[in-house]
Amino acid sequence: MVEAIYSLFGVESPLLYLTAIVLSILAIVLPLLISVAFAVYFDRKIWAAVQMRRGPNVVGPFGLLQSFADGLKLFVKETVVPAGANKFIFLMAPMITFTLALIAWAVIPFDAGMMISDLNVGILYILAISSLGVYGIIMSGWASNSRYAFLGGLRSAAQMVSYEVSIGFVLVCVLMAVGSLNLSDVVNAQSGGIWNWYFIPFFPIFIIFFISALAETNRPPFDLPEAEAELVAGYQVEYSSMAFALFFLGEYANILLMSAVMAVLFFGGWEAPIPALDFIPGIFWMLAKIAFGFWMFAMVKAFVPRYRYDQLMRLGWKVFLPLSLFFVVFYAGIMVAFDLLPSQG
Repeated sequence: MVEAIYSLFGVESPLLYLTAIVLSILAIVLPLLISVAFAVYFDRKIWAAVQMRRGPNVVGPFGLLQSFADGLKLFVKETVVPAGANKFIFLMAPMITFTLALIAWAVIPFDAGMMISDLNVGILYILAISSLGVYGIIMSGWASNSRYAFLGGLRSAAQMVSYEVSIGFVLVCVLMAVGSLNLSDVVNAQSGGIWNWYFIPFFPIFIIFFISALAETNRPPFDLPEAEAELVAGYQVEYSSMAFALFFLGEYANILLMSAVMAVLFFGGWEAPIPALDFIPGIFWMLAKIAFGFWMFAMVKAFVPRYRYDQLMRLGWKVFLPLSLFFVVFYAGIMVAFDLLPSQG
């Protein structure tokens, strides 16, 4: 995307190249921020529909401006910093969480050539950024100088680390079939229609990935850091105003990111479901698949009850870890036995 914008200037200059980088970042970040606001709205509408309620319907037509009204409310509120808190780390933690949630989108391909950076190690980049997200949560829990926030931070960090292991082994299965860490190569390997998409041959690990993504993003039924009965709001308990809003926006940006990764790995990315529909721009299919992934996240929250913390950790370490290891060996054996590895043609 950077090269495409740079070529529009028609003149070679370091300053213009820097301008092209900034414009390509804004082309992703600004629509993403607007999408996060509407994602909150659609999340609440889906819950309301499942529970036979109306949901937001007052602010703006059909309640479409409700998320912006909530954002304005948080913006004008006073930011309260606890007297015993480490003020610098307390305020840095939500900024780190929000920033990491945005920069992970740099390698997500929305269409052929439509991404900020086409890294050859795009999968590793996403894993690294998602791993760094633990630091913002631990920092917020520790800097609040509150036992509730500290316990919530520890629980959330343990939860994220536990399910990152399963996600890593799931990615190994897909990458063995592709032979590349580049996300564009993953999409190109699934070209040719819906029967080539990886959610069909890799359906068991797709289920593991989806459930692990719920835990990774602290979504129900795995929202244990925010268990109201025990920890009030987990690591966010001392936060208010825009500091809380940054955590909130970061959470929804991560949910959309996981939906985008799921679309790339298992649903063919920007590829059309049938070749006859290739005339429709690829970005339409990519956005539709992200919306489908987000709908799945919202539906799970609407009707699945919350797990206990011991059940959550047992599922991660005693069920998903051995299962994901088994499927790595299973799919590797099949690819070797039937000569399906990419390096062997």
